[in-house]
Parts: sequence; structure tokens; C-alpha cells
Amino acid sequence: MRKNILVLLVTYILLVGCMGGAHGQGHGKGGGLKMKYYQNLCRSVSVEDTVRDIVWSKVSADPAMSAKLLRLHYHDCFVRGCDGSILLDPTQNTTTEKTAGPNRSISGYEVIDEIKTKLEANCPGTVSCADIVALAARDAVSFQFRREMWPVFTGRKDGRVSLASDVGGNLPSANANFTTLLNQFGTKGLNLNDLVTLSGAHTIGISHCTLIARRLYNFTGVGDADPSLDPTYAQTLRNLCPNPINPSTALEMDPNSSLSFDSDYYQALNQHKGLFVSDAALLTNSQSASVAKRLENPKLFFAQFAQSMVKMGAVEVLTGGQGEVRTFCRVINS
Repeated sequence: MRKNILVLLVTYILLVGCMGGAHGQGHGKGGGLKMKYYQNLCRSVSVEDTVRDIVWSKVSADPAMSAKLLRLHYHDCFVRGCDGSILLDPTQNTTTEKTAGPNRSISGYEVIDEIKTKLEANCPGTVSCADIVALAARDAVSFQFRREMWPVFTGRKDGRVSLASDVGGNLPSANANFTTLLNQFGTKGLNLNDLVTLSGAHTIGISHCTLIARRLYNFTGVGDADPSLDPTYAQTLRNLCPNPINPSTALEMDPNSSLSFDSDYYQALNQHKGLFVSDAALLTNSQSASVAKRLENPKLFFAQFAQSMVKMGAVEVLTGGQGEVRTFCRVINS
């Protein structure tokens, strides 16, 4: 009983801290986000309720949509900040972020479009696509619990620039080592705790054999497997991904738990069953390994994830007179 009370107290402190710390915060360009930003701007419709109702309907029909919308938000925020730039379609003269290699498997765009269409009909020219992405990610994860898993501060504006060339250097890779990951997170104002915690998003969703082929069959160039991978799990993966690799073969990032948002990812990770090199990298640093061990506790994971998602959602945001509110999320305003 005393242990449960302590966990709940820590959860409360973390949530209050992240809510207070995010108000008006943003790394780089931003600031000025607040709770219920649209409350007085859209009196004929509740923006938050509209997003939640559509997202919950989609996740109910397709549970895999939860991971897709969370990933969309993550990939948006790490390139030019949380400005909806990942949503922009390529033009005749420009290849946008969504055309870059790491983003070609991103999906969920049609859900954002549906939400935007409904909000434009009821409160035109007001709700940004960037805010819709942030709210949709939270609601996608929250559907499983039927409660909001973290607060979303709103007031973001949409960016007018989206370049495929920006993606590679900013978006952490599945093959990155710990130093690279920590540096990439650090440039976004995110620390080691955020790195380990946000990696826990791999508790839901799938990947494909192509991303781990080198880990399984040619890790150091002599036909070997990554020695940091549990040998039994490595053999299981080789059975699922025989050579030559079929690029369409899907893999659960969290074995037998890819539709449930939970702390099982950390249990697998600490058994050396993280799917990616970037997962295993978290165990190569003593401090991050310690965090990964603590986050096996689901209540602590949920509390820390809430804090880190609020921080990530404020990365390089555009607010006030910066950016624009797009009429259609896939194109900048004329």
C-alpha cells in the first residue's frame, strides 16, 4: 500500500511539473503554448473533443492507428519542430519531408485531413494542423485507457517550409549509437531521461525486416549477428526474416505486445530483446540503462512519458505571428 501511494505521488509530481514547465516553453523558436488555447476562439465547437472523437473512432476500428499517429507527431517534431511540416505534399519543385526515406512508411495523414475538414467547417482558419497532430497523438495513445494520458498545450502555428533534405540529420535513426542519439535529442532541448522514455513509444507499432537485416546477418561485415542481441531472440528474428530479406515482412517492435501501450518494451529491452540498434544503445550507458530498468514500472513510465511528450511537443514551435494556420494541411496557404 505504501509503495502504491509513493508511486502515485511521484506520478502526480511529474505531471504537475510537466504541465507547469511547458507553459510558454519551446526550444529554439517557440513558446506561448497554453492549455485550452481554442476555448474562446472556437465557441461553436470543442476542438479537443472533436479531435478525440474522430481519433478514438479510428483507433477503435484499427488499433494499429495508435502507433501511426504517435509516430507522425514524433517525426514532425524532430524536423523543424512541431510545425506540421511533415504533412506538406511535394510540389513540382520541392521534395518535402514526407518523401524522405525515413518518412515514406509514415501514415495516418488521412485522419489529420478528416479532423481538419470538420474543424474548418465549424471554426474556419483557426486551428493549426500542428496542433491537430499533437492532440491526435495524445488521443491515439489515450484510447486504450479512456482518459488523457498527458496534457497537450496548444497554440502552435503551421510552418511554410518542408524539405526532404532536413530529415536525415535531424531524425534519430534505428541504427544510431547512444552518443548520436543523445546529441540529436540534446539539440531539441531533450535530455537523457527524455531519450530513454520516448524510446518507450516502441511499445506499440511495427517495423520491417529491412531495418534489422544488418543486425541479424552482417553486423560487423563478416556475416555475424549483433552480439548485444539475445541469441534466442536473434534466431526468432532470423526465422521471421530469412535471407534474402523480404522488405514487406512486418515485425512487432514490442514482441507479443505491439497493440498495447505499456512498459513491456523495457522488460524486453533489459532482456536484450530490443529490436533496433538504437534500442540496444540505451543499455550501453550506465545512466540510461538505470533509467530503462526503472521504467519497467508502468506507473513511473506513464508519468515520465507524459512529461517527455509535453517537452517534445514544445520543440521549436511557431506561435503568435510566426507561421500560419493552413486551410488544408497538405499545402501552404496561397
